[in-house]
Amino acid sequence: MTVEILPLVNKGVRSLAAADKLFQGGDYDFAVSRAYYAMFYLAEAALLSRGMTFSSHSAVISAFGRELVKPGHLSKTLHEALHEGFTERTVGDYEVRESYPRERAERVLASAGDFVTAVRGFVEGDERADSTRD
Repeated sequence: MTVEILPLVNKGVRSLAAADKLFQGGDYDFAVSRAYYAMFYLAEAALLSRGMTFSSHSAVISAFGRELVKPGHLSKTLHEALHEGFTERTVGDYEVRESYPRERAERVLASAGDFVTAVRGFVEGDERADSTRD
């Protein structure tokens, strides 16, 4: 793993841990945001491992599907989780509501955990880590 990729992986792992702490504290909207960013950082790392960088969230999500899922390197389920995480993060960050549903946050965090595990394994050279492969 290169010196450019390792910090992204580490930041993703830390972001997932922060998401769990926020979830345990009942801060579901903030937990979803951190969970999404965990996936985003790992998606960036995976793309960078292939020499690709992008300047927007939508470009990273699109390229993740096109460059890593479509050729069969990673599962479609992971791309769906990344997309859902982005959508839910937008709701959590920008919609003002009394409470964010615990069940939705729980689903996003579970997906983020699977995503981080699989994509980290991919980046580290173990494509078998993607147990969600279609």
